[in-house]
Amino acid sequence: MASAAEQLARNLNFSTFSKAKALQQRIWFTLGALLIYRLGTFIPVPGIDPDAFRATFEQSEQGILGMFNMFSGGAVQRMAIFALNLIPYITASIVVQVVATASPRLEEMKKEGEAGRRKMNQYTRYLTVVFCTIQAYGISVGLEASQGVVLNPGWFFRISTVITLVGGTMFLMWLGEQITSRGVGNGISLIIFAGIVANLPATVVQTMELSRTGALPTLAAVGILLLSVVVVAVIVFFERAQRRLLIQYPKRQVGNKMFQGESSHLPLKLNTSGVIPVIFGSSLLLLPATIASFAAQGNSPQWLQVVTAMLGRGQPLYLTLFAVFIIFFAFFYTAIVFNPTETADNLKRSGGFIPGIRPGERTAQHIDYVLTRITVVGAIYLTVVALIPEIVHNQLAVSQFIGGTSLLIMVTVTLDTISQVQSHLIAQQYEGMVKKSRLGGGKRR
Repeated sequence: MASAAEQLARNLNFSTFSKAKALQQRIWFTLGALLIYRLGTFIPVPGIDPDAFRATFEQSEQGILGMFNMFSGGAVQRMAIFALNLIPYITASIVVQVVATASPRLEEMKKEGEAGRRKMNQYTRYLTVVFCTIQAYGISVGLEASQGVVLNPGWFFRISTVITLVGGTMFLMWLGEQITSRGVGNGISLIIFAGIVANLPATVVQTMELSRTGALPTLAAVGILLLSVVVVAVIVFFERAQRRLLIQYPKRQVGNKMFQGESSHLPLKLNTSGVIPVIFGSSLLLLPATIASFAAQGNSPQWLQVVTAMLGRGQPLYLTLFAVFIIFFAFFYTAIVFNPTETADNLKRSGGFIPGIRPGERTAQHIDYVLTRITVVGAIYLTVVALIPEIVHNQLAVSQFIGGTSLLIMVTVTLDTISQVQSHLIAQQYEGMVKKSRLGGGKRR
């Protein structure tokens, strides 16, 4: 039998949306913030020759820079102020969360509630500035090593480039937080989503042009289309998949009335970590590979050129590290966001129990056992979805390609945003029902 929330969700329509003025304001704010982000991807870093840089970029577009450009919405190709995008911030978040698991002081800080969360965010911002500075300086040196890209090489160009790129990333970080608090959806994910979607039309047009000219066989183009549809269907299926643990509540007496025992369920998502492992894995690969690819364009040592080639998209080392990072962060992030011991304690306090399992420690062990098994399936699903299109991309040598990582981010962020919109609409319906019931009660009195 459908729950009350599910019945309300079925009754959502355009008239309900037209009455939700607060939701409309949130959507307009989100669209305005994403528009500002897109405008920033067209403002170039001062002191470079755009034509010379475009020619240099096209030489390495097939490699890691092509993927970095995809995440930044074309900002790397134009060397815009948002060229670093949010990659340093995501990398800093990874480091802070990993350190928090090993540091008792940070672990206690996480349990302090809102105050502890603010301190952790502050540490993440400080570390983001450090990563941004290192990466921006490496990019400025790499640009100077490229022939004819920088108009006036020197320390003034390096300092101005570092300040510009660091400021752009910090602004995007602030913009993402504003979207999360005042808009709809997760701001960081939506900014990355907007960058990927911005390249989608150009990717489709280029694929059709390659098919028309014969550079890409027609059968291969149709295969790419079918593969994209299959990947989207698989992502939707696995992202909505749940393992439901039956929860039983005993009989209870309130006053002179005896209430029968109720049954509910504890939903465990097959992919609890969502798209985070893929974004984290991409970030860790992009941070060193971007600096190495820029530095390898000049008079760099042989070992650096070898490392850059091995970290190229579709290369065995790149695919292996990507798979390892996805599997690791799938388990790591699941352990962070879901605590079986805390869930078991909450069930014990409310009188709930899993049939056949003793409350307390045994329930926590059972939940952890089930969660570990489904996380294995979720990690395999993420790895396959992220790597299979990358292998196809490498075999077909298509420069502009929406791979599994891009499709996973787009579908997951879309599902999450739609879910939040539905939550706002359901809350709007609940408020309307409460107001009507109060008015009706007043009339009866």
